Amino acid sequence: MVVDARGPSIGPSVAEILASHASGTGSPTKTAARVADAVAARGEDGTWLSTVPREQLIAAAAEIENRPGARTLPLYGVPFGVKDSIDVAAVQTTLSCPDYAYTATATAPVVQRLLDAGALYVGKTNLDQFATGLNGTRTPYPVPRSVYGGDMISGGSSSGSALAVALGQVPFAVATDTAGSGRVPAALNGVIGFKPSRGLISTVGLVPACKSLDCISIMAGSIDDVDRVFDVAAGRDDADPWSRDRGPRRAATPPRVGLPPAHELEFFGDEQMRDAHLAFRDHLARTHDVVEVSLAPFLAAGELLYQGPWVAERLVEFADFLAEQPDSIHPVVREILQGGHRYTAVDAFAALHRMRELKVQVDRLWRSLDVLVVPTIGTTFTVDEVIAAPIDCNTTLGHYTHFGNLLDLLGVAIPLGITADGRPHSATLLGAALTDDTVLEFAAQLLDEPRAVPPTPSAVPTVVEEHA
Repeated sequence: MVVDARGPSIGPSVAEILASHASGTGSPTKTAARVADAVAARGEDGTWLSTVPREQLIAAAAEIENRPGARTLPLYGVPFGVKDSIDVAAVQTTLSCPDYAYTATATAPVVQRLLDAGALYVGKTNLDQFATGLNGTRTPYPVPRSVYGGDMISGGSSSGSALAVALGQVPFAVATDTAGSGRVPAALNGVIGFKPSRGLISTVGLVPACKSLDCISIMAGSIDDVDRVFDVAAGRDDADPWSRDRGPRRAATPPRVGLPPAHELEFFGDEQMRDAHLAFRDHLARTHDVVEVSLAPFLAAGELLYQGPWVAERLVEFADFLAEQPDSIHPVVREILQGGHRYTAVDAFAALHRMRELKVQVDRLWRSLDVLVVPTIGTTFTVDEVIAAPIDCNTTLGHYTHFGNLLDLLGVAIPLGITADGRPHSATLLGAALTDDTVLEFAAQLLDEPRAVPPTPSAVPTVVEEHA
């Protein structure tokens, strides 16, 4: 597949926006006007499901300017988008399903923390309906396309969040990542998709997909932007039963890098993607200490996500709506939800036992490595290809992402350029739970970004009780 390789047009970074606001060359109101104009110029391209009207956005920016001590706020006047499965008070949460939509009465803690830090809420971004899918086509609204053109899918379910950043409209967006929903669209649009360790960012105010696996993620154009947003967004929330404290901040030390054997990597016949990833691996092998790590237990865990009882967990949230208004649900999403009814409690316990066995195997691997490097996606698809084979294409897209939360890993999808035929190439850096800072440091090194390593906060424990 040859594409019109346009690629991302990353806008001003968080640091650049803050510097502009601090120096007076810019201001939150000027930034708000620029963002509103940029969004309006694109029209209804499937990125946003709702946005704050231009005059209201400028008024909100003026309110930020007038706050006491506003210029000291860590995200003073920085615009951002929110995936439309996360609540913002007085705004509709649709999950890309108009008949399911409701007006939120409270703002999700993750969004509130950003607002309190001076960030400027722009609007709600598109998603695969009920956050069920990795391709971006499962929406009754305009189907978004990748910034690389060629009718390539945007990826999902956080399709709009990735596009809002890749189009340069906002420097960061709040997304989610249960099975790869933050990493896959990041890969397909040439931006960074950071899925932190589960529980570090509160999921209160998020309509669950699979509550035991759901994770708030961050889309951004640089690791520095990720760091700045993550430092604000992360924090224990006792209202979230999966919440836990952030792991230790680590000094920069050469990481032990795990690479799967080349014969275990699957590119689904995509030779250009294979060549691009193997060239990147060769570079890593020349510059880092490399440990060979089999993907077998990771992939075995991933197969359990949609071929096991975790599909039934979606019915905890959506069973009543499925029974009462099945025709309101996208046909592919409806088929997936209905499939959850075939699993029994026995199936659930058998899968939990198997998952525990696999997690023990994977946990042993972290004794000899710090970061595992895999492709983010093995190949790409056009919108028509996904519509023709929605389940198979989606499974292919999740080959390297489905196992992440099941095994309690964190992941950073980073852009690495393009393939020989002009498509985006991305790798994901995986780490054990609560090693977020180690993996972010490695990501910054690979992207040649300078990164200040903060001291370990004395108030943050280094040993944290895990939630099952």
